[in-house]
Amino acid sequence: MTQGEFNFADALREVAQQRNINEMQLIEAFEQSLAQAYTRNVEPDRRVEVHLDPVSGELEVLIVREVVEKVEDENLQISLADALELDPGVEIGMEMEFPVDREKFSRIALQAAKQTLTQKMRETERNVVYNEYKDREGQVLTAQVVRSDNKGNWFVELGAGEAILPPREQIPGEKLVPGNRVKIYLKEVRKTPKGPTILASRADERLLDYLLRQEIPEVANGIVEVKAIAREAGQRSKVAVFSHNPNVDPIGACIGHRGNRIQAVTGELGRERVDVILWDANTRDFIRNALSPAKVGLIEVQPDIREATVTVTPDQLSLAIGKGGQNVRLAAKLTGFKIDLRETAAVSDLDAAMQQAMQDERGGAGKGNAAASAFDALFRDSKSVATASPDDTQE
Repeated sequence: MTQGEFNFADALREVAQQRNINEMQLIEAFEQSLAQAYTRNVEPDRRVEVHLDPVSGELEVLIVREVVEKVEDENLQISLADALELDPGVEIGMEMEFPVDREKFSRIALQAAKQTLTQKMRETERNVVYNEYKDREGQVLTAQVVRSDNKGNWFVELGAGEAILPPREQIPGEKLVPGNRVKIYLKEVRKTPKGPTILASRADERLLDYLLRQEIPEVANGIVEVKAIAREAGQRSKVAVFSHNPNVDPIGACIGHRGNRIQAVTGELGRERVDVILWDANTRDFIRNALSPAKVGLIEVQPDIREATVTVTPDQLSLAIGKGGQNVRLAAKLTGFKIDLRETAAVSDLDAAMQQAMQDERGGAGKGNAAASAFDALFRDSKSVATASPDDTQE
């Protein structure tokens, strides 16, 4: 095989262009694979180096031997006396290179090189995919649905590689169709022995945060801030918002005219219900807002242990709990407080109790304290009916 018969550099350059691989990396991989194949199949005990000129395509295979005073391994060493006959300028410790006759590149050696090169190309391609997406974790991308497997996983095409949507990261009940384009949250990119694994999500709350910024200009420019999100994908989410401009209603800005803005968000999420509530720096008011649409009574907060006890009248109890406990569960995650709902009797004498308390307060501090205690007793004997903690929200 002569150089004119085949130009390895041209062939590798073409492969590099077709597969979007760095040309020099591919040439280096070829040199290493050919050296390994030659050592394994032709001269196992030799130290071999391969050099491919990327311009001329000249391929050179060299046996490398170290110059020593006394030879202990003829495969790896050459005596100083013999070396001086070949090159008068050599010294002990230097290395000499001896070109290999091309006829020694047997078919089996080249075949082994081809196999190793194929493996190197796959590794290089995997590295290209990993390097392209490793710094894009946390971003939302548009992907094309490709296929599913018998484990319920869906795969989406990102461009240079595929991402996996496992069942836990899918929107329950959503029907994905191959060929359709969907937005996904890039959750994790990691290396594995089989190549990079790109984990995508449609259920992550950060996808909802991205869609809010996309559809609501006030959120995008920072006038309205999304303070917290609690989400049960495909069913219901709660979003706490706050306006940095007193002239801008944060809830109205998010909902939009006739609900057009929030509908654009929910449309991307399979019509998932999104409740927009007002964030408040006051913990009690924030918890009260988070439990909407239920109207609740007295809220006792223990900030040191992140727990809150909320009294609810019977007519508001089911609304506060929500279907399957969903409303109180989302409120707990949104606020970061464990919420204990306690039912109280309908407070028909509430006005009378308040009036009596005020009268007693005017009558004296001691009586005022007694009245306050009596007022609190209206709620203290109530029965606990529902509890939710921030960790209860289903993924």
